[in-house]
Amino acid sequence: MVVAGVMAVAGSAAFAQMGDGMMGHEGMPHRDPAKMAQMHAKHLADLKAKLKITTSQEAAWNTFADSMKPPADMMNKRPDRAEMDKLTTPERIDKMRALHKERMTAMEANMDKRAEATKTFYAALSAEQKKTFDAEHAKMGMRAEGEHRMHSGPDAKPAPKQ
Repeated sequence: MVVAGVMAVAGSAAFAQMGDGMMGHEGMPHRDPAKMAQMHAKHLADLKAKLKITTSQEAAWNTFADSMKPPADMMNKRPDRAEMDKLTTPERIDKMRALHKERMTAMEANMDKRAEATKTFYAALSAEQKKTFDAEHAKMGMRAEGEHRMHSGPDAKPAPKQ
């Protein structure tokens, strides 16, 4: 039990240092939000041009594009360091679990919103636009830098490094 306690404390310390070092919250590298917003806007503009959105489809496009905006506060919400330092280890664990649940709930709600907006938008597309959208959507799981996102299913393969 003593060894397990020492390992838990060491793991907590390593996790705290990781948050202050090169890695950001949730183990994700720090990224410039302005640069990411710019890349997101470019991606949407490229998609809109490829789809050749008509005037009658503009409202559905706007709803879809708005739903694709990354939530501003989902990943930036971090526990207050001073508050966390005042807690015991079990209290910190409970606090981190509660924050995790909150993030998962928010992420799930955001995914639902995006799914509904995508389905509504997709229904407004012509057959040719649907083909283009399907081809582009299949690429969305891969990042421009050659990294890969988590894919689900037994046949899922990581994106090739570029």
